[in-house]
Amino acid sequence: MSKSELIKNMQLISGKKNVLFADDEICTYSTDSTNITNLREKADVIVFPQNTQQVSKIMQYAFSTITPVIARAAGTNLCGACIPKHGGIILDFSRMNKIIEINKNNLYCIVEPGVVVEDLQNAVEKENLFYPPDPSNLKVSMIGGSIGLSSGGPHTFKYGSTKDFIIDLEVVTADGTIMHTGSPCSKDVTGYNLTQLFVGSEGTLGIVTRATIRLIPKPEAKRTMLAYFDSLEDTSTTVNEIISNLITPSVIDLLDKNTLQTIESFYPSGLLTDKEAALLIEIDGFKANLDNQYKKIIEICEKNHSAFIQKAETTEESNKIWISRRSSFGATAKLAPNVVTEDVVVPRENIVPLVKGIRAICDKYNLKTCIMGHIGDGNIHPNIALDLRNQDELNNFKKAKTELFDLALSLNGRLSGEHGIGCEKSYYIDKAIDATALNYMKSLKKVFDPKNILNPGKIF
Repeated sequence: MSKSELIKNMQLISGKKNVLFADDEICTYSTDSTNITNLREKADVIVFPQNTQQVSKIMQYAFSTITPVIARAAGTNLCGACIPKHGGIILDFSRMNKIIEINKNNLYCIVEPGVVVEDLQNAVEKENLFYPPDPSNLKVSMIGGSIGLSSGGPHTFKYGSTKDFIIDLEVVTADGTIMHTGSPCSKDVTGYNLTQLFVGSEGTLGIVTRATIRLIPKPEAKRTMLAYFDSLEDTSTTVNEIISNLITPSVIDLLDKNTLQTIESFYPSGLLTDKEAALLIEIDGFKANLDNQYKKIIEICEKNHSAFIQKAETTEESNKIWISRRSSFGATAKLAPNVVTEDVVVPRENIVPLVKGIRAICDKYNLKTCIMGHIGDGNIHPNIALDLRNQDELNNFKKAKTELFDLALSLNGRLSGEHGIGCEKSYYIDKAIDATALNYMKSLKKVFDPKNILNPGKIF
């Protein structure tokens, strides 16, 4: 099959206006937000499908010609999940962006994969409903990508990540067959849970073209605070004591000293920069129940030597804290030409040795690092600022990354909590997963994708 034949067939299926093949266009869509990846592979053609039937026809063609197919949403992933390692077709789902239904009575919505996460949240909140998963890139992140990577975010501690809200998927298989994996029922144990198999599979088992998402009632109110501490140990003790007092914050995030200083340097918002760390704590629920919880959390913070507590008394003050929190990546990007965000997760009791270990590793290799993350669920993100054009810095980072993953695994952790594996972490996966379990995963890949055309070279 020649490239010209491939382009012609894609145009016949999806229409000329929905097919790109010029070199500059190919280069643009063959990358994602993964800085460290040195891959320069390019897709052969970019296709913007309009509906499931077109995706089915494209997969039938790809299956018959053994052409790789890579599903792409916003391309903001950080693990090389949609880089076309073996060329082929990139299916960009940005034009399949309809919210098909919001069902208030049964608490679900049906959406296409190109719907932006924040747009979905805003739409359901108008109906007094709530979709909690909120990755830091929610203003551009699309549902399809969130499903592919099982994205999380600050609200994961209380509410769970994407996997906890997907109840049915419309999936196009490798040979073009269209199937549904679940149902709109809130409870369903009828057969194997195929829905959860596809969530987090990074497009390696099938192409998601529609999702049914569980919703919950929107919390009536919320309270936000930022508590500063002079030691990491005190932050960890505070988190554990809050939980042991039967309080479940909707958000409990950690920002270390370097993160606080970097944010305040580039986006001044009144953060204290002389403290070792801060906890961003938010609670939500009925107004009548929040005051006692809020008061108790403050008491716990003070008992555990909080140096200062910044209390948001208004919506504006709460928004100011959140703008600071979400500015962490952008601020770190001011330190060097590139930022690589890693993503490891450990049991909460091992957060302190993880953070201290990351600092030691980065100091060893002279890497600037701002550490933040979701301390409530043990998910930590080192934002490492460096110049990838500098070969010494690149080599140091690669050594640091290996030691970082080894550290997380030694602390009974995992390689990723919410960013995925892609091609960036596939080299390390045999260290993290039981050999028998890994063989079953590879067997499942062969069952769903016998010709290895669905996002080949990812995860394994």
